[in-house]
Amino acid sequence: MSEQVKIPETPETVRRDSELSDIEHDIHFSPILPEVQVSTNEEEEEVFLKLRAKLFRFSKTDPPEWKERGTGEMKILRHMEKNSYRLVMRRDKTLKVCANHYITPWVEPKASHVSERAYLYNVCDFADEKSKSECFAFRFATEENAKLFKSKFDEARKNLLTDCDLYNGKIDAEIRKEIEKNLQELEDEEKEANDLSEKLSELNVTKATEEDSDTDINKETESNLHEVEKQEDKENDENELSEKLSELKNETKEKQEATKGKVEK
Repeated sequence: MSEQVKIPETPETVRRDSELSDIEHDIHFSPILPEVQVSTNEEEEEVFLKLRAKLFRFSKTDPPEWKERGTGEMKILRHMEKNSYRLVMRRDKTLKVCANHYITPWVEPKASHVSERAYLYNVCDFADEKSKSECFAFRFATEENAKLFKSKFDEARKNLLTDCDLYNGKIDAEIRKEIEKNLQELEDEEKEANDLSEKLSELNVTKATEEDSDTDINKETESNLHEVEKQEDKENDENELSEKLSELKNETKEKQEATKGKVEK
């Protein structure tokens, strides 16, 4: 047997082994694209039921027929704050939404007459990002899954009437309070407008009274001025008459003196 010859370690071999060791541990590949956070719009909801199913929709074509809409995971989600329920289903592989609608107390799944593994109901769906009335049929792998779907769906409908403010009357009470508050504000505004109108009327009456008073004063002033003018005219007439009398007296005196001079001659 050949013996293994151990190569003695030298400073050069130690340095080379150290560099190789560092290179092996320091290998790091940075991602080329940044990490993207994808939102499913289910962050505030919890899973109430999750089953695999095949979804059909009733098409009103000629002739009418059931069309397959997709196969995948069907989930009933409960909103943790609002206590509302929503059914969401995505197709396998593509994960495209094929069913997305809220559960209401009036939506009741009915058992299919063709298969014991299927339930159908009418609902307003938003899978295509717009409201559309649909007739859906869910078919499950087993009869037990179908019954579980029916049981959980009915439980969600029952919970809505007690836990969800939209259906238990709490929102109606809040809306009623808001309406009463708005009516009270309108009444207060109307009362304030009436008070302001009364104040304006009082101001108008006061202004009219002041105007009437000013008119009376002006009339009285004009009357006094007229009397003064009359008095001045009377005084002027008296002065003129006095002057005429003085003139007549002077003329009479002159005539008497002229007559007296003639008589003496």
